[in-house]
Amino acid sequence: MAIEGVSAEGSLPGAVDVVVVGGGVIGASIAFHLAEAGVGRVLLVERDVPGSGSSGKPIGGVRAQFSDPVNVRLGQRSLAAWRAFGERPGADVGLESVGYLFLLADEAEVAAFRRAMEVQHAYGVPSRLLSPREAHELCPYVEPSSFVAAAHSPADGYALPGAAVRGYLRAAAALGATVRTRCAVTGIETSGGEVRAVRTGAGTVRTGAVVCAAGAWSGEVGAMAGVELPVTPLRRQIALTGPLDPAPPRVPFTLDYGSTLYFHGDGAGGLVLGLSDPRQEPGFGRGFGEEWLDLFREAAARRAPALADVPVRGGWAGLYEMTPDCNALIGEARGVSRFLYATGFSGHGFLMAPAVGEVVRDLYLGRAPFLDVAPLAADRFDGAASGVRSEAHII
Repeated sequence: MAIEGVSAEGSLPGAVDVVVVGGGVIGASIAFHLAEAGVGRVLLVERDVPGSGSSGKPIGGVRAQFSDPVNVRLGQRSLAAWRAFGERPGADVGLESVGYLFLLADEAEVAAFRRAMEVQHAYGVPSRLLSPREAHELCPYVEPSSFVAAAHSPADGYALPGAAVRGYLRAAAALGATVRTRCAVTGIETSGGEVRAVRTGAGTVRTGAVVCAAGAWSGEVGAMAGVELPVTPLRRQIALTGPLDPAPPRVPFTLDYGSTLYFHGDGAGGLVLGLSDPRQEPGFGRGFGEEWLDLFREAAARRAPALADVPVRGGWAGLYEMTPDCNALIGEARGVSRFLYATGFSGHGFLMAPAVGEVVRDLYLGRAPFLDVAPLAADRFDGAASGVRSEAHII
């Protein structure tokens, strides 16, 4: 689908103030926030088409149910932005505030979620623990005798990543940003610890600043500037049932915490099914296969028996951009001035994109963001383990 102001053709400007590398939802959000703030010349370059990487095939979940305070605040801030997306930047992202429902198998899991809720409540997240019967009332698919409690926040839900990417890029272009697709970055020139230019397949652009938002490819982009970004690509897959008869009821985005089984409505009378296959090896492969469905069906037989044999009519595979602690990398490189990065979201990039766009905008402008993201610096893995973040609510 064509996006107004976005093109694969035309010459690149000879010089810009900042180059954003990556046309997924993170890069699109950053470009929009920079352009909206009046940053003079903003150029976003995308190696393929917008949303073709991690943003092209995510599960679309939006939530603030996390255990790390930084993630809670990024999620909560972004939820407010998703709700207001129709006014700013101005697009329909199909937000469905159906809530998130985590199924908890034992008291240890309950205790972990109870601790996380103390953090969530401090920032206004309306999460609460439910009994199995209450969870069943929200989601009739779940078997209440198979778990001991559930964690629920009605403010969470899911939206359409592709619509968000298009909305951000269209608005960024309208505000004066230049967006070029099928324009791969081939090198980043630095001198004296400063960014000087970005080389692409369409030519070289002089610039004093780069923002790496290249998702699973960020390690390669960082290396071009001599910056280590510890990001590993990992395939994740989703199955689609197609329309079911009878059509599914409106249910929360439901997850079995222990097995990582999850499902939610697809907006077209069917369900989206998923599970994080622990057997998956790292790599850039994005071919869809059904080898993980055996694990999904085993987990479903325990938690949601009606889904154990539900038909699957295709699906897709996309890439998680994993970091060693499954938390994002956000900041500015210490060794290369004005090389900023926002990547490594480990499956949570879409839901955090609005807040991350704000943060990177403020880092670029040299002002304090709404949230101190120093704990997410890429060099936190360089020394003691104390720099590693802990996040319990990983899918």
